[in-house]
Amino acid sequence: MTADITFQYPPELFNLMVDAIPTLNKSKRDVCLFFRGAGVGDAQLTDLEARLKANRESIGKHEIARTVLERLNAKGETALRERREVLRRIVDFTNFDACWANDQMKAKGLVASIRDIVNQKDSFTRMNQAREEERQARITIQQQENRARQDRAAKIVAAKQDFYGLFGTAVSPQQRGKKLEKALNDLFAAYGVSVREAFHLVGPSGEGIVEQIDGVIELKGALYFVEMKWYGEPVGVAEVSQHLVRLMSRAEARGLFISASEFTQPAVHTCREILQHKVITLCHLQELVQVLELEHDLPGFLDEKIQAAVIHKNPYFRPLDRRAGH
Repeated sequence: MTADITFQYPPELFNLMVDAIPTLNKSKRDVCLFFRGAGVGDAQLTDLEARLKANRESIGKHEIARTVLERLNAKGETALRERREVLRRIVDFTNFDACWANDQMKAKGLVASIRDIVNQKDSFTRMNQAREEERQARITIQQQENRARQDRAAKIVAAKQDFYGLFGTAVSPQQRGKKLEKALNDLFAAYGVSVREAFHLVGPSGEGIVEQIDGVIELKGALYFVEMKWYGEPVGVAEVSQHLVRLMSRAEARGLFISASEFTQPAVHTCREILQHKVITLCHLQELVQVLELEHDLPGFLDEKIQAAVIHKNPYFRPLDRRAGH
């Protein structure tokens, strides 16, 4: 892994900087001022300045530069700001007239070489950063997907508990029917099926409620008007016909009839005949119990039933019974 080059100057950059700083500054005092201007503190400079003051010939510009850069490197992260500023001042250097005339071409070459290394290292660092950002983005997406799966699973468990609770509730048929509507709508919503819950239509001439809709769901862009019944006897022609009338009065509507009891053969036949004009699918409540027990995909299960109705004119296809060998 390639770290930020200002965290510690690599050897090739270090040696170029040792040569560049004395070349960019005319005097030994100027070299010290260059480091002071970059924020380098007393701990790295005081003893060198003292030597310079006591005897100017005791130390040269290159020794000052090398010593300070070595000390900055040795300090690691605590001198990160100073190392960055020293490097920035070299890379941004443009006034080569301030150098000795004989050093100007050399100074330009050294600064250009340092800029090349910085650009190469920065490009590599940016690529690593881009890869790391991409990796973090993938991790974030994965975490979001995991949370979404966990939330969905929790909603399914809650809907399943409410649904199973219907079978042990001692209430009137009408109350049980209302509970069934809510439980099924919650179940659809838990599986990500768009749901509009029960509503009624009022006649335009003051005749009161003229139509009661148990719910509407959306599957693959199509709207299905849902009828939910909990009868003690099998559902006959009269009951399914009421639902078919609702569908026939709506151009694009499709139908899903869910019943806690069986459907009579005449009722199934009536639905089969109407498939010439409308898509209608019949579903026994026990099928939904199977979906939950087998942890099957509810939208996928409904899609199989719908395809059987559309393609094979079978409004009461039971795919899970077939898989179970029934």
